[in-house]
Amino acid sequence: MKKDIHPEYHIIDVKMTDGTVIQMRSTWGAEGDQLSLDIDPSVHPAWTGGTSRLLDTGGRVSKFKKKYEGLGF
Repeated sequence: MKKDIHPEYHIIDVKMTDGTVIQMRSTWGAEGDQLSLDIDPSVHPAWTGGTSRLLDTGGRVSKFKKKYEGLGF
């Protein structure tokens, strides 16, 4: 195995959307940094069965609906 080509892993804190914090090994950031998630497995539609709705933070869905409101979208 070649030396000095593999990333360094360290422990970071990952903050879920419900506020819980878990520790995880990662190459992101530095030792002890905290990564806050916008979407995690507890709220993502792929894991929840699609019942939760994603927020339209950029207004793109609203803009689309307004543009094509006559077509029944």
